[in-house]
Amino acid sequence: LQNGAVPGEQGKQEKSVKRGNWGNQIEFVLTSVGYAVGLGNVWRFPYLCYRNGGGAFMFPYFIMLVFCGIPLFFMELSFGQFASQGCLGVWRVSPMFKGVGYGMMVVSTYIGIYYNVVICIAFYYFFVSMTRVLPWTYCSNPWNTPDCVGVLDGNLSSRAALNITQLLNTTQKRTSPSEEYWRRYVLNLSDDIGNLGEVRLPLLGCLGVSWVVVFLCLIKGVKSSGKVVYFTATFPYVVLTILFVRGITLEGAVTGIMYYLTPQWDKILNAKVWGDAASQIFYSLGCAWGGLITMASYNKFNNNCYRDSIIISITNCATSVYAGFVIFSILGFMANHLGVDVSKVADHGPGLAFVAYPEALTLLPISPLWSILFFFMLILLGLGTQFCLLETLVTAIVDEVGNEWIIRKKTFVTLGVAVAGFLLGVPLTTQAGIYWLLLMDNYAASFSLVVISCIMCVAIMYIYGHRNYFKDIEMMLGFPPPLFFQICWRFISPAIIFFILVFTVIQYRPISYNEYVYPTWAISIGFLMALSSVICIPIYAIYKVCRSEGDTLLERLKNATKASKDWGPALPEHRSGRYAPAFSPSTESHLEVQPLQPEKGQSEAAAASSVQGSNGSAHSQDSRL
Repeated sequence: LQNGAVPGEQGKQEKSVKRGNWGNQIEFVLTSVGYAVGLGNVWRFPYLCYRNGGGAFMFPYFIMLVFCGIPLFFMELSFGQFASQGCLGVWRVSPMFKGVGYGMMVVSTYIGIYYNVVICIAFYYFFVSMTRVLPWTYCSNPWNTPDCVGVLDGNLSSRAALNITQLLNTTQKRTSPSEEYWRRYVLNLSDDIGNLGEVRLPLLGCLGVSWVVVFLCLIKGVKSSGKVVYFTATFPYVVLTILFVRGITLEGAVTGIMYYLTPQWDKILNAKVWGDAASQIFYSLGCAWGGLITMASYNKFNNNCYRDSIIISITNCATSVYAGFVIFSILGFMANHLGVDVSKVADHGPGLAFVAYPEALTLLPISPLWSILFFFMLILLGLGTQFCLLETLVTAIVDEVGNEWIIRKKTFVTLGVAVAGFLLGVPLTTQAGIYWLLLMDNYAASFSLVVISCIMCVAIMYIYGHRNYFKDIEMMLGFPPPLFFQICWRFISPAIIFFILVFTVIQYRPISYNEYVYPTWAISIGFLMALSSVICIPIYAIYKVCRSEGDTLLERLKNATKASKDWGPALPEHRSGRYAPAFSPSTESHLEVQPLQPEKGQSEAAAASSVQGSNGSAHSQDSRL
């Protein structure tokens, strides 16, 4: 009946035209891979792995993937797909927790602002690499200082002098031409976060370019971005493979890779290693950003999101491991050339992407080619994530307003969000921009994500009810979630999320950038940014309880947490069983969703009994669990 009925097909057609759907399943998988695989896979994971015991780090990493990463990924995908709503609309499941959706929007806004600034710097490096000699190769430029020593000063005396300098650790500290190019030319770095200085016009221009690219790719929503991801999600793997083949053929590459992979098993007993593994899985997969819910909401109702979540999660983690080979083979070659230990040249974050790796590339023949490829890969990795961040905000706004007019004008909403993102990103292109960028990266999207995710787990599993949710998934996929996922969702994943939160608090150190220590007022702004997303949850909950019906506080709480009448599958032909337009309170009495006309219940009992039979078996399974 679901797919055969002609009226149902008509409804499906109308809904798809109105809201949009993925052209096919590959588009969704590629978009989700592009979203999950981002800059962190290249510039954070390899460094974490090398710092936390090499190959031994893989063990806690994959354990956290299995017990926390994949279950949370599956939960968010199934949540969005079942309701076909963005990160605000899905909270019809328990309206009091809609603040979680607003928190996700705030987090996505912060990340969207600074992430595009990183992409714009990659664009800048991409453009300046189109030259015969890379501008950070030698120390003979106007911006260089007397401390500058280039790796291409190949004669023995300068190599010896360099080693002696490092040995004695004299006041004259060696700086590389790539570091001086980055700090003194690209950023023209100021001395303090409060001293904004001037806007760096080349970076401002590149920021405009990156926002225009993102807008054009999302101009027709998932219809256009679904086509773009065929290139943006796959081509980085081509570039990674080219750089990998080039890297492992270099002298010293094996040393670098051994640094990356040699297991130090004693570190596996260190709590910090497990905390880093859990945090990296959590942030890398993009849980609690709202993007997964949004992307899944454009799926067909019966799509197998269980299979998709496993494919995407494993692809993401395999990419991180693969990127480590690419990074460390070239760093090993550079360390070999300089005659120093690999740990002296290893770095992470912007320092790896814009200083250490570009410097290593200058040692290769036809270095501009490798530089263009590397920065093109960074641009594509960043854009894949940025598409979803922008689409999350636009979808939330359009679904929330929900009338015909705004659905027709969705392109203008996308344009408005893109223009706002560009204007908010302008301060990050000033001389103090990198300080603000790192402040947002460290505070705006760190512990607040963990809190949001924990509350989401509790709201779905314990407020809405795990039995209800498992039945929803069975109705959508044709089978209930496997027992392993049921246990993870209810007990293990929330416990791991809580562990990450405690670990983040214990391990907290005030932020610094190289030698610069952030002032107290800047750190206070960081905490306010972190708080701004979490505070949405209690504020909206209080508002909802005050607006709910009921004489006592307990009644109001019950009414505020129970699923609203329009919760459930979006299309009429999928609203079967307890979501059917008229159903009996007697057959589904344990549900919190109450019918509008209880007196009609008796006459409908016979019609609903066949549905109860299928749900009853699921119920008995759950009670055994």
